[in-house]
Amino acid sequence: MTDRFDPHAALATAAARCPLVAILRGVRPDEVVNMADALIAAGFTMIEVPLNSPDPLASVALLAARYGSDVLIGAGTVLTGRDVADVRAAGGRLIVSPNVVPDVIRAAAAAGMISLPGYFTPTEAFAALDAGAHGLKLFPAEGASPAYLKAQRAVIPAHVPIFAVGGVTEENLGRWLAAGADGAGLGSALYTPGIGAQELGERAANFVRCLPGRDAAPPAR
Repeated sequence: MTDRFDPHAALATAAARCPLVAILRGVRPDEVVNMADALIAAGFTMIEVPLNSPDPLASVALLAARYGSDVLIGAGTVLTGRDVADVRAAGGRLIVSPNVVPDVIRAAAAAGMISLPGYFTPTEAFAALDAGAHGLKLFPAEGASPAYLKAQRAVIPAHVPIFAVGGVTEENLGRWLAAGADGAGLGSALYTPGIGAQELGERAANFVRCLPGRDAAPPAR
């Protein structure tokens, strides 16, 4: 991580390449590199290791060291300022939370990291933005609907990236994007503990094909 890292620009650049965040909840350090390689070969540019995974900071450190600035690596289920500091020390640059905790958002922003807190209502959205969030995570999206997001987009500034997370599948991804989501976080529809890297790569490629203007995943590198 360098002083030149611009959270807003880094998030925008990664999302422009592929607006999907891979959520590897339950991944182990001994398998995380193979999983990430499969995701990146399919076109993914953002990977989140939730902190309730086995030894998550070790996984973050492995990925951060391997991919450097080419991929946004970070942690999810970040609940405290101490968590933020730990993820930063491991080399992560992306902080994803399930809720709006201003102290966590401010800690991430002060550390020069990207903050993507989970929100559900406009009140929570604006509280997160006031605290310095760089984007928003509508969570759990499965408890809402694309129409719900579309209505929120009438008041949430257009320049604020919103990612739908929770219940996003190949079948409904397009509806979320059409309703105003800038991207999506993919959990169990993409990765479940015990899956092999080949199957993960196939699932990832299928999601990439669902993005507007893409009828095939990029070739493996």
